[in-house]
Amino acid sequence: MYGHIYEMAKGLAEGVRETGGEPILKQVIELVPEELWNEDVKKAKEYMKDIPIADPRQDLADIDGIIVGTPTRFGNMCAQMRNFWDQTGGAWMKGTLIGKPAAVFTSSNTQHGGQETTIVSTHLTLLHHGCIIVGLPYSFEEQMTMKEITGGSPYGASTIAGSSPPYSRMPSIIEIQMAKSMGKHLTKIAKKLAT
Repeated sequence: MYGHIYEMAKGLAEGVRETGGEPILKQVIELVPEELWNEDVKKAKEYMKDIPIADPRQDLADIDGIIVGTPTRFGNMCAQMRNFWDQTGGAWMKGTLIGKPAAVFTSSNTQHGGQETTIVSTHLTLLHHGCIIVGLPYSFEEQMTMKEITGGSPYGASTIAGSSPPYSRMPSIIEIQMAKSMGKHLTKIAKKLAT
């Protein structure tokens, strides 16, 4: 709603491209009524207006891997993302994602705002779909930095938005680099699995 996941997604897409992959960037349908949007949400929605809405009935087919980005809501994926996955029963029945690599990234308002639980609980949905879970290896050493407060863990890339509106802390250079690294890592694995 504020653009943090979108900024991280752009870093992930860059990593996918740099590794010879073809990223497809989509957003899930918004569930919060427009009359409840504040000015910051309206700005972010305008900024992302050209990103197509994902179709849970079709968009999981014919992909080599998936990277799911979701804001943290009380230590779990947001309702908008849960709504998307709750409509993927057809893909689950067909086994569309079985054996495909999958990664998760997130954003929370605070440093300890449930980033790891959001990522891990989203992994559960992906495991039910038969995905192979991909994290962010410690070979990306910046996730262990002590120079600044930052997101990131071996479970996946993440960012910290700030604890009150307008949630103005956008992803840092290190957090974008983590996202890019995770996009590269997943793409390398997807290529190996596709051969």
